[in-house]
Amino acid sequence: MAVGAIAGVSAFLWHGIELRTMILTSDGMTLSLGNVASFIGLQLALTALVISFEPTLRGLASGLLVLAALAGLGTGHPAVSPTGAVMTWQLQVHILISLFAYGLLTIGAIVAIYALVQDYRLHAGRLSSVNCLFAPLETNEKLLYGLAAGGFLGLLLAVFSGFLFVDNLFAQHLIHKTSLSLLALLLYGILLAGRWLAGWRGKAAVYLYLWGFAILGLAYFGSRFVLEQILGQSWG
Repeated sequence: MAVGAIAGVSAFLWHGIELRTMILTSDGMTLSLGNVASFIGLQLALTALVISFEPTLRGLASGLLVLAALAGLGTGHPAVSPTGAVMTWQLQVHILISLFAYGLLTIGAIVAIYALVQDYRLHAGRLSSVNCLFAPLETNEKLLYGLAAGGFLGLLLAVFSGFLFVDNLFAQHLIHKTSLSLLALLLYGILLAGRWLAGWRGKAAVYLYLWGFAILGLAYFGSRFVLEQILGQSWG
C-alpha cells in the first residue's frame, strides 16, 4: 500500500507539473480539448488517491487511476487560446474554476455509472469475485453526493464569476452556454436539496445527476462546437 501510494503521488505531481507548463505559458493561458481532458485526469488521479484510504473504494480508485492515465495522454497536444487574445487574470480564474467544477462533476458521473452497474449486478444476483471491486451502495452514494456538492459549489462560483468577468456575454454568443449551465446548476441544486431535505437516494437520484451532467456537457462541448466549427468564432 505504501509503495502504491508513493507511486501514485509521484505520478500525480509529475502530471500536474507537465500540465501546468502546457496551460500556463509565457503568452498566457492556452487550452485545447487534450489539455482539458488532462486537467480532468489530474482530478481523477487526486480523487483516486484520496478515496483509496477507504478499503472498500479501492476497486473504484483503481478504475479512476486508469482513466486518469488515459486522460493524461492528451497533455502535449497543441493548445489554442480560447479567446484568441491575451486574457485578464480574472477571466483565467473564471476558466480554471469552470474546469475544476466540470472535472468534479465528471468524476461524479463516473461514480454514478459505477453505482448503476453495481445496482444492476445486485438485482441480477450476479455473485462472483468481481464483486470485491464494488463498494457498498451506501458508500458510493455518499461519495456521489459529496462530489455533487463540491461540483455544485464550483459551478455556482463559475457562473457568478462569468457574469462578473466575461464582457459582452451576449455579443460573444455565450448565452446558450450560460443558459445550459444555469439549467444544470438548477438540477444539481434540486438533487442536493432532495437529498438533504427528503433523503433522496437510489436510481432516480442517480439519473437526475446524469441528466444534469449531460446538460452541462452540452453547455461546454456543444457551445464550443457551434461557435468554432459553425460560426467560426472563439470560445470564452
